[in-house]
Amino acid sequence: MSFAPIIALHRGADTTALARFTAFLALASLPFFAAHLLDQRMVMDEAVWIKPLKFFAAFGIYIGTLAVYARWLPPSWASTRLWRGYLVVVMACILAELVWISTAAALGTRSHFNDSSALWTAIYPLMGLAAMILTSASLVMGIGIWRNTSSPLAPALRLSIALGLILTFAMTVVIANVMAGSDSHLIGVPISGARLPIMGWSREVGDLRAPHFLATHAMHGVPLAGLAALFLPRAWQSPAVWVAAMAYAALTAWAFWQALAGLPPI
Repeated sequence: MSFAPIIALHRGADTTALARFTAFLALASLPFFAAHLLDQRMVMDEAVWIKPLKFFAAFGIYIGTLAVYARWLPPSWASTRLWRGYLVVVMACILAELVWISTAAALGTRSHFNDSSALWTAIYPLMGLAAMILTSASLVMGIGIWRNTSSPLAPALRLSIALGLILTFAMTVVIANVMAGSDSHLIGVPISGARLPIMGWSREVGDLRAPHFLATHAMHGVPLAGLAALFLPRAWQSPAVWVAAMAYAALTAWAFWQALAGLPPI
């Protein structure tokens, strides 16, 4: 097999704005890391600056991944005002989310599920709309990559990237909407507060953050399966990608059902 299609870089939609924004997010997170080291306050049994840092990391990974995949969008997209304007809106939504979460941390309160005042209650659905808009970038790019038949990528790899991006949008929106309609990301009442290391998911009750994590990372998981599929005979590659995408969606659906049933991820 040839790895040339994997590493081929061609001039698709401009990645400069996405790459620069990724670097900006990385640099902008540094003061918050310093604040985490100096500020010992707690919110909901968690260090107050942990949540902003998690979101800086999550958005950085998301935009950085889109910057890589944007190379394989139709080349004509780079020159359109519509595409560039859309990217500006997506980045503005990410900044709005980070300002909201960071402001809540600075005030020593929570951002999500905060109904302590009319202002916080009103902001929550607006941030939900912003989250849907910024997540839509994965859907738009997934469709664009799928339709770009002139891409130098191996067909199975192009399919896996497209499916991963589309699944990221579809599954994230469903799970996020359920989370937004709840009073908490937890389904059940924990007793000891036991959590999984690093991720912070509950080890006692259902935690919607687990399937949400799987949903948002379909854009990474499915393309990895696409890379593995290139080791198969050519006729099997695309079918293998479809099977992997369906398996990943099934895993996420199972984790979602488990959380709704009040069962911990592990």
